[in-house]
Amino acid sequence: MKYKIITLGCKVNEYESEVVANLLENHGYVKDENPNVCIVNTCTVTNTADSKSRKIIRSLRRKYPDAILVIMGCMVQNKKDKLDVDADIIIGNKHKTEILDYINDYKMKKIYVVEDMDDADFEDMSLNNFDLTRAYIKIEDGCDNYCSYCIIPYVRGHVRSKLHDKVIKEAEALIASGHKEIVLTGIHTGHYHDGNYSFADLLKDLVKIDGLKRLRISSIEITEINDEVMDVIKNSSVLVNHMHIPLQSGSDEMLKQMNRKYDKSYFINKCLKIKKIKPDMNITTDVIVGFPGESEEHFEECIETIKKISFSKIHVFPYSDRAGTRASFMKNKIPGNIKKERVRKLLDVSKELEMNYMSKHIGMEFTFIPEVYDNGYLIGHTGNYLLIRAMGDESLLGKEIIVKISKVEYPYLFSEIKDFD
Repeated sequence: MKYKIITLGCKVNEYESEVVANLLENHGYVKDENPNVCIVNTCTVTNTADSKSRKIIRSLRRKYPDAILVIMGCMVQNKKDKLDVDADIIIGNKHKTEILDYINDYKMKKIYVVEDMDDADFEDMSLNNFDLTRAYIKIEDGCDNYCSYCIIPYVRGHVRSKLHDKVIKEAEALIASGHKEIVLTGIHTGHYHDGNYSFADLLKDLVKIDGLKRLRISSIEITEINDEVMDVIKNSSVLVNHMHIPLQSGSDEMLKQMNRKYDKSYFINKCLKIKKIKPDMNITTDVIVGFPGESEEHFEECIETIKKISFSKIHVFPYSDRAGTRASFMKNKIPGNIKKERVRKLLDVSKELEMNYMSKHIGMEFTFIPEVYDNGYLIGHTGNYLLIRAMGDESLLGKEIIVKISKVEYPYLFSEIKDFD
């Protein structure tokens, strides 16, 4: 049997698609462009994401009319009562790990498995990327923040977490198989809890595991970086000097309208505290521009906030209505041409901040782990997520390499190898 998977949306979707691919391949399936089974892992974060998912599904049905077509994920969950696509197996955000059973049970009669997410348990998944330096562990699913622009709590359900002893065992197994870096991921990762066992408790236990060189958090809300998490940041060299902390807006009025759980002063002060503990901390962020009611003054306030924090990279998103959210009913929508111009301005700010952060490391020595070999060069990241390019041998992939940074050629920091393990 041959399969093809197309994934839309976030890192969690990417992770879950990899888990599905693992399950299929462990049962004799091979990835192929002439598949017996086509799978689309959908996204519904915007109306545009819905349209893209539907377009891909229709295209696959036309291109592979004899293949079993499976659609799953967030768009399916969101549109469960009014799906306007033709598919053979339809799975929401529960039971993705049972996909093999559904494929085996399919007998030309549509299978529909979309359940309410309000009482969903955590669906255990594990993935061992033997060919990658960096390995992912999904520790959490769901969100309880209910930001006014976001549909995700409605399609992913409430926060629920993987049992902490399972996380520890999975991490130990990944390290034993050769991985040096583990990335903790989820929809609302920092809200992880297993009873009274907190996210900080998990970090403290993970950084103690023998053989783990790096622990990275995929994304964390500023309100979840409490004193206990700060202690791990301060005292552990395993937890990397890179944090992705979504800001979304640097304007207090916009943050209030977005139903975010902080104001700009709280965000700025917490980031400054982190940088005081770890001066070389690389803090990246997400920002939405053109939210309903965002004036030019609000936008300039946002830029001022960003510069005060001195992020090293900004992922910029123009606001897009998501049907069913509170923001979609708000007045004073921002015209597309204004949103486009604000995106351009903020990307210019991001590039300037990123270049400043990269340039200050010229002449310094860092350890990086090569992930890719390309035409005589090793490419990979430092702990603080600088992208290194150094001339070297393919045999050094996955090893810890000490390099001296010589120059910036965006997006790379060209470096010379000084030593390796």
